[in-house]
Amino acid sequence: MPEKDRISGINDKGKDYLSSLKQRGKESHVYKKYQMTGLMLAEILGDNAHKALYIKLAKEHNEERLIRLARDIAEKRNVKNKGAYFMRMLFDGGNYSSHNK
Repeated sequence: MPEKDRISGINDKGKDYLSSLKQRGKESHVYKKYQMTGLMLAEILGDNAHKALYIKLAKEHNEERLIRLARDIAEKRNVKNKGAYFMRMLFDGGNYSSHNK
């Protein structure tokens, strides 16, 4: 096989590999309940940029209370930044004790 054909074959395989990685990245990789809860929180609050934060919160706090709080906040129409308001209510809201699992 000529050198030029061999190099183009390698490039084609590399492109195939990159496209398969991109496709795999689009699929969900949820293995634990708290991961799904964190993704649900991000979706409820419309804050997909901070999914990792919500997953961490779901791991460390009571999942039912987090979801209840997020749904209450999502229903409020006058809140502009629901993610920030959620964090404020979670830690400064008064009724919620931290690490209450």
